[in-house]
Amino acid sequence: MDNIILKAGNIIKYFYEPEKFQVLKGISFEVKQGEFLALVGKSGSGKSTLLYVLSTMDTAYEGNLTIKDTLLTNKSQNELAAFRNEHIGFVFQFHYLLPEFSVLENVMIPALKLNKKTKAEVEEKAYQNLALLGLQDQALKKANKLSGGQQQRVAIARALINDPAVIMGDEPTGNLDSKNTQIVFDIFRELAKERKQTIIAVTHDDDFAKNCDRIIEMQDGRILE
Repeated sequence: MDNIILKAGNIIKYFYEPEKFQVLKGISFEVKQGEFLALVGKSGSGKSTLLYVLSTMDTAYEGNLTIKDTLLTNKSQNELAAFRNEHIGFVFQFHYLLPEFSVLENVMIPALKLNKKTKAEVEEKAYQNLALLGLQDQALKKANKLSGGQQQRVAIARALINDPAVIMGDEPTGNLDSKNTQIVFDIFRELAKERKQTIIAVTHDDDFAKNCDRIIEMQDGRILE
């Protein structure tokens, strides 16, 4: 495969509450390694639902999902959890940091869980990631002592700790002012360009989207051509 990192094949998804409703109507597309992709569309277009399917968090769909040449459809929850931890990084609108832990400890958590490196190696990698994001001097502070923009950068450092194949963002700048939005965007752009990270971000921010490599616009559960 020509450096295709993610492949969605005819993804169909229904909601059943309060009544049966088709939310994704045969979504197919591919994403290359190092591509920075924006998923856009009005509320209710299906973009966040699609992101949850792509992230393997939602398994109740028809069709096929392949990431890194691994078919993930019909795998068990345990297999998916292990795959996610190793190959998918997450950055949400809310950073979900553990307030009672230090910045460094928050960044280390997914790698300690993966258990492929010693604690010392994980700590060194966490410091490198924080340095990349200009936060090494904040490493030993409690996470809740940082500003919102800094906390979101910590969440990115955490998402990067296992060198994932794909970083998925759900409104990653939704809670940030324009200055911090630009900082986070620039970090993503650099990660895609310099480190060949693949980034898929759901966003309502038109400026954010139009500066990505590619925009996939959704409407009523379909991709607009």
